[in-house]
Parts: sequence; structure tokens; C-alpha cells
Amino acid sequence: MISRYQKHYPVMLPEVLQYLAPRDGELYVDATFGNGGYSEAILKAADCRLIALDRDPNVLARAEELKTQYGSRFEFRSGCFGDFAELVCETIDGAVFDIGVSSMQLDEAERGFSFSKDAPLDMRMSQSGSSAADLVNSLPEGDLADLIYTYGEERRSRAIAKRIAEARKTAPIATTRQLAEIIYTVNHRIPGQIDPATRTFQALRIAVNDELGELQSGLEGATRRLASGGRLVVVDFHSLEDRIVKNYFKANGGKNVHVSRYKPQNQPINPGIAFSECSKAITPSPEETAENPRSRSAKLRYAVKQ
Repeated sequence: MISRYQKHYPVMLPEVLQYLAPRDGELYVDATFGNGGYSEAILKAADCRLIALDRDPNVLARAEELKTQYGSRFEFRSGCFGDFAELVCETIDGAVFDIGVSSMQLDEAERGFSFSKDAPLDMRMSQSGSSAADLVNSLPEGDLADLIYTYGEERRSRAIAKRIAEARKTAPIATTRQLAEIIYTVNHRIPGQIDPATRTFQALRIAVNDELGELQSGLEGATRRLASGGRLVVVDFHSLEDRIVKNYFKANGGKNVHVSRYKPQNQPINPGIAFSECSKAITPSPEETAENPRSRSAKLRYAVKQ
């Protein structure tokens, strides 16, 4: 049987494997399972064990495929990666995060993540809690403008919020197309340029799923569970996410120093500092961006637990 997930492109997969460096007998966590691209590649790269996390119930069928193929080497745990330390109690040798909406979620029109396909205005990764439609139709105009500006970095957020507030007086805004058309009355579409609805949709998705709060908590939880020498690899797609990752690594990373082989192993290199090594941003290869345009904005950062 051919899996529906085989067309998924795991972003920066060669780089993820290079910096995660999976080895036989070790334990890794794929904190954002999605279509399972990273999980499967890690399990193929080494005779290791892997725990996968995801809050989206739609990934369960794919998780069952990998469980059938890899048996006890693979385990799926349902939940938000922000609860990493509660979901994963074991000491681990590495973790990878792929932050943001997955290709599967974008491609399923009924999930309401994409303005290119008309669908209910949903955007909930877990399919529970408040939806994007709830926010659009209930938030006061000023709060909605602040949300769009903060999470979408949309300069015309107040004008867009005003048009939304005017439109919802007539009838609730229920679909992605309705919302996009409202945005287009403020920011007009120009052929060849990024769709002007992108930033507002991004803002709503981040707010609905508390993505930035989840990211901060997830990084902290993964760091707590990493063994000495364990690796944390993060792929993100826009400046708000990348700023959190960059600042977290900077705040918790000391300078790389020579470690004497005679130094007692139970003494940390830098007391109070989590990481002995933190990378700068690494971008996709030209070959990858040509094959998979969705990877163009991706950045990878990694850190090594001291």
C-alpha cells in the first residue's frame, strides 16, 4: 500500500541528520511528528529508539505505520511539545523540532490553515479549543489589531482589524476565503508578490495554537531531558520563532572551551550554562529550495548539552 504521506518533504533533512548525529543504541525525540519524515529518517540512520510527539489526531494513522515497521524502536505519545518534560521522562540523546504548520495541515483544505483554499476558518492543530473564527469574530477590534501586528508583523494591522470588525457586524466571518477577501480590501494583491493575507493568517494560527509559548516551553523541557553531549536541533520558518530559538540558545550557551581529559566528568564546563556549543542559523541548500519552495524561509539552529 502506498502511503498518503510519501510526497511530504521533510525540510532540511540532510542537515537535521548531520547535526542530530543519531547513533546506535541511543534515544531520540521527534517533538513535531507531523508526517513522520524526520522520525523515519532517524530510525533508518541508526539502530536507535525514537519517541514521537504530536497534538494533531490526524497523524495517528502515520504513527501506526511506523510502529508496524519499527516495532519497539518507535513510540508515539500524543500531546503538545510544550509539555515535553511531562511527556518525556527519560534521559534522551537528542531532540528535533520542526516549528510551524506542517505540509499535511496546509494541504488539507478543511483544516483552514491556507487562504488559497476555501474552508472553515479553523487552524486548530489539536482540533480542540478556540478556533481562528472564534478569535476573528469575538476579539475587540483593538485586541485583534494588536494580535495581527504582534504575531504577523503586519504594518496595516489596524486597518485590517477595522475592516474585519465592520464585516462581522453583518454576519460572522466563517471561512478562509471570507477573511482573505476582507484583507484584500486593505492590502491589494500584486502578481508575483507574497499574498497580502499571509501575515494575518500567520498571526491567527500562532495565536490559536499558542505557538510561541509552546516553543519556549518545549525548548526548556527538551533541554532538561538531554543527556550530557545530547543534541537539540530546531528548524523554524519565520522571524518570531527564530528570535525565540536564537535568544534561548544565546542565554543558555557558554563559549566553546577546551575540556581537559583529566577534568572530573561530574563538574560542568560552565556552571549554570546548559550548552557547550550553539550554532548560528543554517539555511537550506539551493537545490532544496528549488525542489521544495516551502523550505525557502527555513532556518536550522542546533545546540549541544554540556
